[in-house]
Amino acid sequence: MVLAKRTSKNQLTLPKAVVEQAGVADYYEAACENGRIVLTPVHPGGAIAVRTRLAEMGITEADVADAVGWARQA
Repeated sequence: MVLAKRTSKNQLTLPKAVVEQAGVADYYEAACENGRIVLTPVHPGGAIAVRTRLAEMGITEADVADAVGWARQA
């Protein structure tokens, strides 16, 4: 366990060892679970990469909507 001190501006510096274990990210989703602050690394560019790959494969938004509709019927 490593301690992190909260500053007067409610900021924390994440210990290097913790970040290395979790994976480096510029953004973190913050949640409170049972009195604990939980940070989850988020990669906002990931959605763009998925959209780009779908476009490369010729899959449109309509195709995705149809697939979701089909899956929800099952």
